[in-house]
Amino acid sequence: MKLCFARHGESEANVLKVISNRGSRHGLTEKGRRQAAELASNLKGSGATRIYSSPLLRALQTAEIVSSALGVDYGVTDALREFDCGIVEGRSDPESWDLHRQVMEAWLQHGELDARIEQGESFRDIQNRFVPFIESFLEEQDEADACILVGHGGLYLCMLPLILVNVSPAAALPFPNAAYVLTELRSDGLVCLEWCGRPIQ
Repeated sequence: MKLCFARHGESEANVLKVISNRGSRHGLTEKGRRQAAELASNLKGSGATRIYSSPLLRALQTAEIVSSALGVDYGVTDALREFDCGIVEGRSDPESWDLHRQVMEAWLQHGELDARIEQGESFRDIQNRFVPFIESFLEEQDEADACILVGHGGLYLCMLPLILVNVSPAAALPFPNAAYVLTELRSDGLVCLEWCGRPIQ
């Protein structure tokens, strides 16, 4: 079985540099729609029979474009939502982005998995919704299945090293808009074959 973890196309929040991880705001830009169409074109040969999306607007719009191009229905799951940033949601000031950077560093560099922005999610909160979804999904699917999961850069940078047997947090590479990580389920676990265009050994 193969899973493709795709990031949404460029969003209005990306352009405005707004922390926007709640509700139905900040959809795709025109560039983001073109990126999503290119993503769909790149995935036409994937053999995907299922698509799942984060509930955030930018991901939903990306999933809709991919779904239409591939002729594959999509579902929505909160497991793929970007992590909640609490009191800095909707803000774009440097102080808010500094808090965002600090919590990411606490998680990924110092192992402080309970750290959070006030009223936001901790690493463990994200883990507790993402990892069980992936594990149960893998158990339920046929070996020949392929699936596209449309989510977010921060989510994937934090969570993919937990489920991929050959990727560590230190090895995680940048995750541009509309890029994807291709993985395959093997006897030793979920293996990363390609990270955003770069083959992984």
